[in-house]
Amino acid sequence: MVTPEQVKQYIRDNLACEHVEVAGDGHHFEAVIVSPVFEGKSRIQQHKAVYSALGDRMREEIHALSMKTFTPKEWATR
Repeated sequence: MVTPEQVKQYIRDNLACEHVEVAGDGHHFEAVIVSPVFEGKSRIQQHKAVYSALGDRMREEIHALSMKTFTPKEWATR
């Protein structure tokens, strides 16, 4: 079973992030991700970038991931 810490590391390894929080039960996860990569992108494009970073793990290891994505500027002013 995948741990929230592993999911966090998968995201950090494949996406330039300033902040990542992941919680979950091994099947369903919730993440907060702050990345400069998200600048100028729609929420859908931001989520696709995270799914791309997770690659095949989204199908094989992670069954559900809900996420909140922020640019560094959005994160600082929220």
